[in-house]
Amino acid sequence: MATHSELAEEGAIQIVIIKTTGDKILSQPLADIGGKGLFTKEIDEALINGEIDIAVHSMKDVPTYLPEKTILPCNLPREDVRDAFISLSAASLAELPAGSTVGTASLRRKSQLLHKYASLNVLENFRGNVQTRLRKLNEGVVQATLLALAGLKRLNMTEHVTSILSIDEMLPAVAQGAIGIACRSNDDTMANYIASLNHEETRLAVACERAFLLTLDGSCRTPIAGYAYKDDDGNCIFKGLVASPDGIRVLETSRKGLYAHEDMVMMGKDAGKELLSQAGPAFFGF
Repeated sequence: MATHSELAEEGAIQIVIIKTTGDKILSQPLADIGGKGLFTKEIDEALINGEIDIAVHSMKDVPTYLPEKTILPCNLPREDVRDAFISLSAASLAELPAGSTVGTASLRRKSQLLHKYASLNVLENFRGNVQTRLRKLNEGVVQATLLALAGLKRLNMTEHVTSILSIDEMLPAVAQGAIGIACRSNDDTMANYIASLNHEETRLAVACERAFLLTLDGSCRTPIAGYAYKDDDGNCIFKGLVASPDGIRVLETSRKGLYAHEDMVMMGKDAGKELLSQAGPAFFGF
């Protein structure tokens, strides 16, 4: 609206809230519901059918293949990518007594957690919105939980954060903290509108991480983490990880290169290929 005055007129923009499968089915783990696009499919269908003009996604939820007839040329400036530790009884993961239960539906968090703290238990089907998860924590269902700091910041709920996990402690999910905006591939008007919102540094980082994910063909069943960022010298640093769900095996790699689209996509792919060859087919249950 700031850039395009015609959009500032009353009624020029209508927000349509769409509930997706992932929002609705809270009784079972995401991996068991199956398939990709659990938080995007219904929104994409509305876009393709012309019911909406642009689609706003959490990039963490967007499958590596976009639906036909859609493009995603825009990423907003990235929020903090780190995970938050929340507990009423311990100041950090390290302080949780052996046998404590941590609630997380994320295999990425579970595997990294168990790799470092094998004495903890993980309650896997710990799903629902932030408020629901905090309520379960207060009720003593779990002693701690991990949530993306980005979501807590956007909801203005950071007062619940006990401590913030460093990137070394808990590598984030691919595209964590990034929001993407998609439109129909033949809609130049919308592409032009959302281009004015694009944050190129974020778009390139997300492209690097998603190239890594695509190479590994990650699904909800495979713990994968990846993070690309610009260092003080303006280079791209990429860190990638795959793990067995029980956290016994964790494979990590990193890359450094030019902060440019082609270079960063190659870094992501190359890191993915390295971990694929290190892991071997049995690792991913192929």
